Parts: sequence; C-alpha cells; structure tokens
Amino acid sequence: MNYYDEFRVKPGSKIRLDKIDASYSGEHKNEKSALPLIEEYKEKLRELQYLMYAEHSRSLLICLQGRDAAGKDGAINHVLGAMNPQGCTVTGFKQPSTAEREHDFLWRCHKVTPRRGHVAIFNRSHYEDVLIQRVHKMVPKKIWSGRYQHINNFEKLLADNDTTVLKFYLHIDPEEQLARFKKRIDDPARHWKISDSDYSEAHYWDDYTAAFEDVLKNCSTEQAPWFVIPANHKWFRNLAISHIVVRALESLKMKFPSPSVDIDEIRKKYHSLSKATEADEDNKKKK
Repeated sequence: MNYYDEFRVKPGSKIRLDKIDASYSGEHKNEKSALPLIEEYKEKLRELQYLMYAEHSRSLLICLQGRDAAGKDGAINHVLGAMNPQGCTVTGFKQPSTAEREHDFLWRCHKVTPRRGHVAIFNRSHYEDVLIQRVHKMVPKKIWSGRYQHINNFEKLLADNDTTVLKFYLHIDPEEQLARFKKRIDDPARHWKISDSDYSEAHYWDDYTAAFEDVLKNCSTEQAPWFVIPANHKWFRNLAISHIVVRALESLKMKFPSPSVDIDEIRKKYHSLSKATEADEDNKKKK
C-alpha cells in the first residue's frame, strides 16, 4: 500500500476526474478492516506532530479542497483529532472580507500560514480564486489564468522556508453528494450546514470539474503536490490522508533538538530534591 504515490498528481499530468472511482477503497472492503490501520496512523501523526513541535525548524500546511459535502470538515476533525491543538490551527476561507478584497488574492492565506513547529490546515484555500471566481466569471480569464503561476511561486516560497505543503482534493460523485445533502435535510442536527448555495452550485458540476482539473494540472508540483482522494467512503478518506501525511512527515527525518541544559546536572538536582522531599515526608509522619 502506497497511497502517496497512488493518489499524487504528477506535475503537468492531465487528470480526468470522471474516470476516477470515488468509491475506491483499495484492499479494504469496509471500515472495520481499515480501522486498526487508521488508529495506527493517528498515533503516528500524534508522535510526528510532537516531534515537529519540538524540533521547531519546519512546518506543515495541509490544504483541503472539494465540492460541497465532500467531507472537508470531517477530514479536519480526523487529522486535528490526532494532533495537539496547541500546535495546530485551522482556517476556513469563505467570501473575502472588505479588507481581504483590498489586498492581493494571496494575502489572506499568507498571513495564516504555519510558523515553525506548527501545522496549519486550510478548509478551502487560495485555490478559491481559480475555482469559484472562474466558474462564476467574477474576473476575466486573463486574470484567473495568470494566478496559477502566482500560486506556484507562493507555494515554492513556503517550501523554500521549510514548510511541507500537502494539498488534497476530496473526490465524491454526484450521487454521493445528493445522499449527503439528504442527510442534512433529514437530520435536525445538520440543518445548520444547509445553504441555498449547496444546491445552486451543484448545477455547475461540469464547470467545477473543468476548473479542478486545470488546478491539478497546473499546480501539482514537486514541492507542493496535489492528491486526489476517493472520498465517497469517509473512513477510506481518513485512512488515505493520514497515510500520506505520515509518509511526508517521516521523510523529513526530523530529530529532537539537543537539550539546552546539562542533563547530568539536572539529574543530580532532581535526586537531591527527591531526597529532601522524602525527608520532609518522614518528618511529618514522625510528628
């Protein structure tokens, strides 16, 4: 099993999303068979994030993109649930604010990229400006088509500053999207997730497909690869993403930093304090 290579989009390759099985689950037939491996990867994620936090010389940026109901929130809960929130941030990108519109399109993302030792997760990202703005013709083609190179340069800058960039497109089919919309309608606890845009945007399915395919072709690079994750099965989505993140972090060969104090001296002080504490306890008992 090597989901990193299996789902990675090779630079410059043309991806046909309608040819990719969104229900693919590899050698696993159900969640039960995959669960032990999912738990193993969650533990590894926890350990590797701790190591990154301690080493304090690198960072990780995870970008999640997908259609409405593709499972971005669920993927975030899975990845973040395995990590210490003290070293992890999540930022969602929706309609730009007035201040954000008055800056270049990358400004709102650049200011929340992860600092050293930290992990940042983007729910949607700087790619919205070559997706929704393209599909709804908010800017002319000359503008949005020129943004691919700006994005690649931005991600190279992050990589050159020791930020590992991993981008996941969560791939679901139209039938699965409708099934998830129905669950939102039927379950009162999910009503808050419903918006008119979910249904209006579904009519642009083919337009978004073309936009996503161009993103994958133009912006999957060696330093910031895209991965197309079959996401009809939520459990497989979690397995594949955690496997890829673990592999990427393991490849960094991170190490714990050298101690900033003399451990032998600290050990002596510990033993001295321990003996003093034991003596105090003995005196209290005698009294």
